[in-house]
Amino acid sequence: MSQGTTEIGYTNRNNQSVICKTNKSGTDHGQTVYELQCGACGRTHGANGSDIFQRRCPHCDPKSTGEDLLA
Repeated sequence: MSQGTTEIGYTNRNNQSVICKTNKSGTDHGQTVYELQCGACGRTHGANGSDIFQRRCPHCDPKSTGEDLLA
């Protein structure tokens, strides 16, 4: 069985892993922000649940934007 993209430990094709679900509302309708960790640099960033499968690290790829993790 495949792992859902919002499950803790899921790693997307860009080596970004789900660390936890936050209590923050996302910028997409009905979404929640998840904290992801980059497999290359180890830094964390936020992503809407609907974006996890394709999210890139905003620290490694400045063209990529992440959701704010601070409340």
